[in-house]
Amino acid sequence: MTRDTSGTEATGVPDLPRRLYADPGLPDRVFRGVARSGGGLVLAVMLLVGGFLLYRAWQALSRAGWSFLTTEAWEPDAGRFGIAAVLVGTVLIALVAVAVAVPLAIGGALYISEYAPPRLRRTLISVVDLMAAVPSVVYGLWGLFFFEGKILPTARWIATYLGWIPLFRVDGADPSDPLAPESVYTSSTLVAGVVVALMVAPIACSVMREVFSQAPVGEREGAYALGATRWGMIRSVVLPFGKGGMIGGTMLGLGRALGETIGVYLIISPVFEIQWHVLQSGASSVAALIALRYGEASEFGMSALMAAGLALFLMTLVVNFAASSIVARSRSGAASE
Repeated sequence: MTRDTSGTEATGVPDLPRRLYADPGLPDRVFRGVARSGGGLVLAVMLLVGGFLLYRAWQALSRAGWSFLTTEAWEPDAGRFGIAAVLVGTVLIALVAVAVAVPLAIGGALYISEYAPPRLRRTLISVVDLMAAVPSVVYGLWGLFFFEGKILPTARWIATYLGWIPLFRVDGADPSDPLAPESVYTSSTLVAGVVVALMVAPIACSVMREVFSQAPVGEREGAYALGATRWGMIRSVVLPFGKGGMIGGTMLGLGRALGETIGVYLIISPVFEIQWHVLQSGASSVAALIALRYGEASEFGMSALMAAGLALFLMTLVVNFAASSIVARSRSGAASE
């Protein structure tokens, strides 16, 4: 049968490709069903958790209304309660943790995947994975009894020379007095953020290391063939390819930092006012608030705590969904699908 140059038959009927059908077989159908069931179960559990929190928090939310997001005080039984202060404190602690953890994670992942000898690489991978498995209470005790005393001189130096920046100002501190007490720098957002960073860094490092190790070998060798040094190859091949993994690891760590409870609870001195000064004593966190007030809460106070937990749940979901969308658009995210 003759065809014209447009790819259709001489009779004018379009030349449609033949549809192929292959029977996946029973094992593939079973696997597909199990995978779909697992994904649906995860979504169902997430919806049930959100629905439970909303149900338990409805009493407090119906009374507080939109003021729940703008009120700083936490006095549920007196009718004055909100998450403005604890929400700001949660975000500040998480940002400090990410600012400290991400450079450590990127540096550690690059060294393990690109520079470390094979025998040392296996050891370092095991050490990083072991750090991610350490309970948060251990990090909290370390921060409370060891790290806090060691970082006070650094906090004082930052407040002395960078105190003109509002974020680093400390009210009540006298930089000109060398004998001024350092208690104004204890239990601060900085201390809590650095401790949380040690919990976040191993998780982010593991994600980044896996992505860096999957950079295309052909592009690596091509960069070397063009005369690039090892750092030049990393800068032109590994880092652009691993951008999605870097973002994903950072957002995964941010989600962990937002919900950290015991490590923060052991360190901070809770204040129910918006505290922008990261070096100053006094901080707040939604998760630490729930741990602090859970045992003594009345029925209405429990509903208010559930409302705070619902806000933290929604904020973590937004962060994770944003991370997944960014990773999916990146090269490394597309390659891993």
